[in-house]
Amino acid sequence: MSEARVERRLAAILAADIAGYSRLMGNDEEGTLAALKACRRELIDPKIAEHRGRIVKTTGDGALVEFASAVDAARCAIEIQRVMAKRSAAVPEARRVEFRIGINVGDIISDEGDIYGDGVNIAARVESLASPGAICLSEDAYKQIKGKVELDVSDMGEQQLKNIAQPVRVYSVRLDRAPERPVLVLPDKPSIAVLAFQNMSGDPEQEYFVDGMAEDIITALSRMRWLFVIARNSSFVYKGRAVDLKQVGRELGVRYVLEGSVRKSGSRVRITGQLIDTATGAHLWADRFDGGLEDVFDLQDQVTTNVVGAIAPTLERAEIERAKRKPTESLDAYDYFLRGMASVHQWTSDANDEALRMFRKAIELRS
Repeated sequence: MSEARVERRLAAILAADIAGYSRLMGNDEEGTLAALKACRRELIDPKIAEHRGRIVKTTGDGALVEFASAVDAARCAIEIQRVMAKRSAAVPEARRVEFRIGINVGDIISDEGDIYGDGVNIAARVESLASPGAICLSEDAYKQIKGKVELDVSDMGEQQLKNIAQPVRVYSVRLDRAPERPVLVLPDKPSIAVLAFQNMSGDPEQEYFVDGMAEDIITALSRMRWLFVIARNSSFVYKGRAVDLKQVGRELGVRYVLEGSVRKSGSRVRITGQLIDTATGAHLWADRFDGGLEDVFDLQDQVTTNVVGAIAPTLERAEIERAKRKPTESLDAYDYFLRGMASVHQWTSDANDEALRMFRKAIELRS
């Protein structure tokens, strides 16, 4: 019996989905569906046809599109994102429809109108790395486009994509016409975001443990009244994406970011964490913790206690040094308090007098 012939070809694959689709549907199902249908009817489908693309399939929140040319795929993606940015400018952020787009060039298998293979899978994984309203390109796609399409890109380095054997270099496209996200003003006390920890074990069943670890640390840090902690719903939007921590600091309005990873081997687990100053990119603290999985909740409590105990004094020292660096004329009440605390820790009579003077200044500004 002869084997059925498999049809293969090289293609540019564009994968797109809506950022925060579940949240949008939860807030307003009918409004979200109406907005999505209007986007497709008035913008997405016409642009794809204009650039000679073929819509392979659509899902509730996304689409898979095939192009014969990587240049056509890139131009189509850029035009879609720029027009979407203009359409969304007047829409409240909570109701805004924003697409993430990924493009790859690779070998695909075609069967009954659908397409399969690593070429498709890589496009989907690259798309997941894009920020809302942005585009990411695999290295193979970027090589085909470079010099033919005017692009402003940043190299995100090699990424280990889920279920893809070899790392893939990814490029992020900056769209100059897209409205920039507002830079949040830092609060007047130390501020931190705990990002979703990275699951290094490759076992999806461990996601609950990895996410629970970060959530426990967020809860513990939130009990410190002197510390401003970003909520889980805000910090976890970066989960599964390669991010610039300085950008995270600007978007969330935090001075510090705690990130970490979890690796499981048999009945043992290793958890690492590191604290970064988002203004400078400097690593302020890093450590790792090893334990067994006989009781994951005990291990979570142990790690949380150690992390919180380690980073609390680190944050305090960092804030004291920050206060010292600021010019005298711009110090606020909290900075005077930190200067006073720095003097207290010197344990001398003169230092105590200086501490009292700083504390009085802080009280005057608060009155």
